[in-house]
Amino acid sequence: MRLIFFLVAVLSFSSCLSQEGKSAKMYTMDASQFYGSVLKHNPSISHLITDYPEGFILSLNKKTFGEEAWEQAYGYPDVGYSFIYQNMNKSTLGEHYGVFLHYNFYYLKRNLQLRFGQGVSYNTNPYDKETNFRNNAYGTSVMASVYFMLNYHKENIYKGLGFKAGLSLIHYSNGSFKSPNTSTNTLAFNVGLVYALDGGKERTYVVDVEKVKYTEPVKYNVALRTGINSSDVEGMGQYPFYILSAYADKRIGRKSALHFGTDIFFSRFLKELIRFQSISFPENNVAADTDYKRIGLFLGHELFINKLSITTQLGYYVYYPFDFEGRMYNRLGLKRYLGDKFFAEVALKSHAANAEAIEFGVGIRF
Repeated sequence: MRLIFFLVAVLSFSSCLSQEGKSAKMYTMDASQFYGSVLKHNPSISHLITDYPEGFILSLNKKTFGEEAWEQAYGYPDVGYSFIYQNMNKSTLGEHYGVFLHYNFYYLKRNLQLRFGQGVSYNTNPYDKETNFRNNAYGTSVMASVYFMLNYHKENIYKGLGFKAGLSLIHYSNGSFKSPNTSTNTLAFNVGLVYALDGGKERTYVVDVEKVKYTEPVKYNVALRTGINSSDVEGMGQYPFYILSAYADKRIGRKSALHFGTDIFFSRFLKELIRFQSISFPENNVAADTDYKRIGLFLGHELFINKLSITTQLGYYVYYPFDFEGRMYNRLGLKRYLGDKFFAEVALKSHAANAEAIEFGVGIRF
């Protein structure tokens, strides 16, 4: 019933938008209902995986037709906004309300759609040491969220109305902003409808016959990242961190560049964790004056999409005086270029599936 209600609302809203002008012909809206299961990525959340979450996804998509080079390079993707409601069907975990920016990429003659969305979600029942102490997954109400959809996607089957169905993966985490933060991953089956605001009129895709090989010399980047995080020890508090990064990148085509560089980490929560362990666990032989700083070397990849890019990096601590989650670390980020040289970014730094921090940064590329 929820899906039917929202489909009526979507179609009514889209009918109004379709009358606003020519620009509305570039838009579609879709509504999907999903039902799935929380994956047990960590044994500590086993007590929370007893029911099956459900919800719906509403989206507004702007179509591209190749007016810009990046649109042709990626096969004419969609850029859009989405809203996700998810009921975890577990009172301990509450409900989620999230807003996202997303991209839709198409394959197999545009019948297969891959969506990547990143945004922010609000949870209605986070951890509380007195009233909700069993919720070790969510330490805060406001969390970062990422979702993926892989769908059979068929537009304009009848008068602008289409169909989609497939799998969704939805992740919620506060990036250790405040403990606890075990996080959750929901794998779900989704089904829904798609509606073209212009009623399904055909559009012509721009195709440039001449293909120019993209070349660029090695570029150098300096970035400063910061934020607030905490250790997994409940009640230890939240502390700021600072990361200075320097790296080179080499474009290997229109879409991609490779990274190599170094990070220097100044994480105050580690300083407090070292002090705590030296006092509370003397058997671990941790000295109170152990250096909390770390230095890492990393390799990475950057996927350029218009003025946005997606960065993935894998690093190894070469200076590692205190053992915390192992020597390997990884980073997944979203970067926005501000002109030719400057950029802003947000990234999630983790050790495998264990998030350490959500990083906010600015930098220069020269």
